[in-house]
Amino acid sequence: MRITVALVFLLTCVVARAASIETLKTFLQQTTSGKARFAQIVVDKNLKELQQATGTMQFVRPGRFRWQYDKPYEQTIVGDGAKLWIYDKDLNQVTVRQMDKALGGSPAALLAGSNEIEKVYDLTNLGTQDGLDWLEAVPKSKENTFERIRLGFGQSGLEAMELRDQFGQTTVIKFAGVERNPKIAPDVFRFTPPKGADVITD
Repeated sequence: MRITVALVFLLTCVVARAASIETLKTFLQQTTSGKARFAQIVVDKNLKELQQATGTMQFVRPGRFRWQYDKPYEQTIVGDGAKLWIYDKDLNQVTVRQMDKALGGSPAALLAGSNEIEKVYDLTNLGTQDGLDWLEAVPKSKENTFERIRLGFGQSGLEAMELRDQFGQTTVIKFAGVERNPKIAPDVFRFTPPKGADVITD
């Protein structure tokens, strides 16, 4: 779940306030980089809490990103444009995947590829709820991990995201300190497996 959610965040961290589908497209076209802090909660279909996590995320288009979980576990996910590196510190294990195969039809493909969002998702404006403007993205591919994604935008930009998977679990992510188009050093998106780590290639 944490890996998939990390990729899904790439869809949303590029957007500030979006009251319509056209505004979303405009921000996707105008955003080249971003960073944010996040707090994540996963609940089951009965709303029982399964997991909490916090961390940070940075990206530069196209296809370069770093997603860092700090609590309750340490995990680093780096996309360097060609490969996806997933490092689990507790296991001292690195998994390496080809970027295009790892992202597939996931929302992360929006940053890794083109801006033609409506080729991948059916988009619906949901209006204002609980003080936020909501947009829903439903994947056109049935192979996608998530059934639907709801994006909530407020005065400070992206404030919340809700992702419902095919098993009835919902991941709720709240963002803070979102920065659009910051300057990020290239080294952030390079990953070298730690000495002694097990490296698994998919």
